[in-house]
Amino acid sequence: MKDPAQTSQPSKARVAVLVSGNGSNLQAILDAATSPSYPAQVVLVLSNKKDAFALERARKAGVPAEVVEHGAFADRPSFENALIASIEKAGADLVVLAGFMRVLSPHFIKKFPNRILNIHPALLPSFPGTRAIEQAWNYGAKVTGVTVHFVDEGTDTGPIVLQEAVPIIPKETLESLEKKVHFVEHRLFPEAIRLFAEKKLAVAGRKVTVS
Repeated sequence: MKDPAQTSQPSKARVAVLVSGNGSNLQAILDAATSPSYPAQVVLVLSNKKDAFALERARKAGVPAEVVEHGAFADRPSFENALIASIEKAGADLVVLAGFMRVLSPHFIKKFPNRILNIHPALLPSFPGTRAIEQAWNYGAKVTGVTVHFVDEGTDTGPIVLQEAVPIIPKETLESLEKKVHFVEHRLFPEAIRLFAEKKLAVAGRKVTVS
């Protein structure tokens, strides 16, 4: 009789994370993946910057980390083809953008339809693009937040998976608001990955339903 302890466990979703900087969202994902019950595992971390601290986070966690510097390639297609080759070699089911500071072309996005997740520090469609927390703070908004969305060919325009509001209180400083937003990011991103890994997300046009 087969030992129940040797019964095979369901395979986990394989995640490739693209980074450019500090990697605090990567760390949140790596921390979540340490739980045996978490249904995803990070199998590759890719950075376009060799000095990104996120690479050290990956290595400390025992995750393969590679550098694909955009400046080393003659053009964007060549750079993106190198990224695609590494992701496909790793057998990734999902690509996660965790502070990856390069715009990806339709060529890249079409390789992974509804398989690229990004996190944005605002309640899209408000405050798209860069410096979103600062945009909301300068605008005098009363509420901002965090959005996890699938990536399409626009800028922060893909179908929304999860959102959570963050209130901007009177006398809020930019620094205190950033801390509040990042705290939510570090919880929401692993949750969105979990939903994807458990096949609970269905995309129909702009709508994402969670089963």
